[in-house]
Amino acid sequence: MRYLALMLLAPWLIVLGWAYWQYPKALLRNATRRAFDVLALIAAIAAAVQAAIASFDAVVIPAADQFGPKSGAIWQQVVPALWGYGAFVAVLVVALIVRQLVWKHRAPNL
Repeated sequence: MRYLALMLLAPWLIVLGWAYWQYPKALLRNATRRAFDVLALIAAIAAAVQAAIASFDAVVIPAADQFGPKSGAIWQQVVPALWGYGAFVAVLVVALIVRQLVWKHRAPNL
């Protein structure tokens, strides 16, 4: 159950990773940039997994009440998905900014 949140979130993370890989088309594409992109995607995946695992362990399940002993246990899946998504997006936003600054499209000098 520990990785259920990431498995359910994986298709959306794949779409975001693809969008990062494709955007923007005007930037210079060379081997260095592609290596940077691969490292950024690997870092984003690692951050998402680590955040999801840490938050799964940190969620406190409420005590038993009239609905049963595991009332509120859904949060043990919701919180890791939110933290994993947030970590993934945070790494990709930083990578987008760095990529834009380093490989920005330069206008020819006139």
